[in-house]
Amino acid sequence: MTNSGVISLPLPDGTIAPYQVRPPQEWRMSASQPRSRVAYAAAHVVADPLGDPAAPSPALDWDATLRFRRHLWSHGLRVADGMETAQRNAGLDWAATAELAARTAAAARDFGDPADLIVVGAGTDHAPQAVTLGDVTRAYVEQLEAIRATGAGVVVMGSRELARLARGPEDYQQVYAHVLAQADRPVILHWLGELFDPQLAGYWGDRDIWAATQSLLAIVREHAPRIDGIKVSLLDAGHEVALRTALPRGVRLYTGDDYNYQSLIASGSDALLGIFDAIAPAAATALRALDEGDRLTYEQVLGPTVPLARTIFKAPARDYKTGLVFLAWLAGHQDAFTMVRGAQSARSLPHLAEVFRLADYAGLLPNPALAVRRMSALLELHGCEP
Repeated sequence: MTNSGVISLPLPDGTIAPYQVRPPQEWRMSASQPRSRVAYAAAHVVADPLGDPAAPSPALDWDATLRFRRHLWSHGLRVADGMETAQRNAGLDWAATAELAARTAAAARDFGDPADLIVVGAGTDHAPQAVTLGDVTRAYVEQLEAIRATGAGVVVMGSRELARLARGPEDYQQVYAHVLAQADRPVILHWLGELFDPQLAGYWGDRDIWAATQSLLAIVREHAPRIDGIKVSLLDAGHEVALRTALPRGVRLYTGDDYNYQSLIASGSDALLGIFDAIAPAAATALRALDEGDRLTYEQVLGPTVPLARTIFKAPARDYKTGLVFLAWLAGHQDAFTMVRGAQSARSLPHLAEVFRLADYAGLLPNPALAVRRMSALLELHGCEP
């Protein structure tokens, strides 16, 4: 199936065509963080290929999981952990998240202060039977305190339990006021759109995006000293710019828009992105160019990653994690293409073949020979012959 970097790949129409892999791109590695933007890569977890995908709590390959976080830090990116990219609320439970937070914080000390290198998602997923707003508040605080005890920073994630129980904006304001009062340092709030989690539809108390924005802004303005920023994952660039403009001074807008991050970061957003998991070398290089005012290099480096990101995050957007883990496997960051709850099966072979092509185009296959061998093995396993 391969010959001198040529591999036969399936196309969307069901045919198979040869593809010539490019020579590897050389990326300069630097653990120094970008100066002009705060940049977090939301990191995936590596499942143990011998684990039971139906088990209540996931079996993880801890060595590979932590090795991947060191890869991100070695490029100067911060790590956002225990969030959607790590399959939170899709197999990664709170018990595994708490262990992940402790292990990641310990590993981060080789690079600096965990508080400057990691944020971890605090939610209410260990309390699915919550029946009152007080139950939701206590669940949030329990996770927040456990994460802070590791030395990591905190992202206050959207709560499915709060979305189910809240009757309007005032209920969100009540819960977030109590939670933020317990934060000993500024936290990041997260607005995750229903494209990623339908159970969070109408978050902040209204299904209208602009009414919900006013509800969020009321919370932010009242508690601004306790809020580092807002991570917005709505895939609506115009709304993000408007919200960024309306935030109080000192509160950051962390783009979570994996379609439009190139322009949004350039225009002033900071970043907390799942796609940075896959494009860390390119993202770090582009951000360093932005530090130097070199917009041309920024665009030249980051531009080719956008088609890749839009393919990985195509509908249903919640299945984007499959593409990220697939690329980590092709790049040699992990030994198996397996995921928590067997989620590696969420995307088709033609989809993965397109991800392969676009990653190669963006210079993100560091060892093309390894990538070709692994892609060939995957195709052969599924009976896909040229």
